[in-house]
Amino acid sequence: MLGLGYEYLRRRDLRHTGLTWMADAGVPLHVLRKIAGHGSLTTTQRCLHPDRRAIEKAGEALSAHLSGPRKTSGPEVIPPDSHGRHLRLVR
Repeated sequence: MLGLGYEYLRRRDLRHTGLTWMADAGVPLHVLRKIAGHGSLTTTQRCLHPDRRAIEKAGEALSAHLSGPRKTSGPEVIPPDSHGRHLRLVR
């Protein structure tokens, strides 16, 4: 990278940026592992660097999920009035 005038830039940095962009575009992790030539998914995961906005969006999605309408907790018997039956469908 010295010939381009970017002495601080390393090939590894460009590799991480490319993998991160592909992950942001929705390329599955197992495919990124193959592209990068890594032996394990853990190595590929260490190369990915989400930007601040991606982290904020993840927090917003979690907040929306937790503050949304809740279903009743516990199993739900279908149908609710099954008199005299021994088998019940629980959802």
